[in-house]
Amino acid sequence: MLACMATIGVIRNPVKLDSEDELRAAILAQDPDARIHSFPTTEDDPGRAMAQAALDAGCEIVFAAGGDGTVREVADVLAGTETALAIVPQGTGNLLARNLGVPLGGVADAVTHALRAAPRRIDVGTIDVTDGDASGPHTFVVMAGLGLDARMLVETDDDLKAKAGWLAYVKALGVAAAATELVSAQIVLDDDEPAQARIHTLMIGNCGMIQGGITLLPDAEPDDGVLDLLLISADDAAGWFETVRTVVWDNGLRRLFGDDETTSTDTVRHASAQRIRVELDVAQPFQIDGEERGEVRAFTVAVRPGVLLVRA
Repeated sequence: MLACMATIGVIRNPVKLDSEDELRAAILAQDPDARIHSFPTTEDDPGRAMAQAALDAGCEIVFAAGGDGTVREVADVLAGTETALAIVPQGTGNLLARNLGVPLGGVADAVTHALRAAPRRIDVGTIDVTDGDASGPHTFVVMAGLGLDARMLVETDDDLKAKAGWLAYVKALGVAAAATELVSAQIVLDDDEPAQARIHTLMIGNCGMIQGGITLLPDAEPDDGVLDLLLISADDAAGWFETVRTVVWDNGLRRLFGDDETTSTDTVRHASAQRIRVELDVAQPFQIDGEERGEVRAFTVAVRPGVLLVRA
């Protein structure tokens, strides 16, 4: 429970939330004496300078009101501090909010949830791109990847996304699948020996759930100190059918009915590590927390355990 007279920062993306009146009212309903500092984002800065300003103002909690990009930028600055991140989900995916159980129904519910929740610490992932135009370093709080999911983001129509939300990604999935080809990859987990694989999709996650309640990484937990890896290597219709059955049904929907077993097949493989090094023979589109970020050919992903304090 929040102490009275807290100092609270509000970082709001005006494109996603045009007014902060409801947000401010919800905060004051929980703490009438709260000191609220407002920091709207800009087109050039989705939240980094605003998060630093909130820290400089002594904020104990910082609300990120916007989409996954705003949440990620704010989280990157708050990581390693004692200031807690709270989320008011206003985007299409709202990936971290989904994985942390933040209510998606409205501003007031999200604020109430945050201010009544006990603080907890979660991990943050880092990405160092050594070959590719997705120059880094980068931070992610949910998942990053290449192949099918990244191509799907490239193919998604922005106008349809604005109208239909996450369902726009479904339309792009078929186009992305047709354009996704197997590539050779060398993958090193922690200090293991390099392993060779032919893949078309690689996902590395701090959390496992995406839009629609589908769990792609069933063993991923945001506070377990490791990152989870999903490799997909389907190359024909039968392989795609096996992939969809395994990822969507076996490791997603089935778990809703109490079966926690993680399934691997010839086309779907799972692993976990604290550090993952990847080298590809051909550069591939890359996404970070649901945003397309260019192409990569070689990169290293690592986890920073427990560095981010969240109210969720």
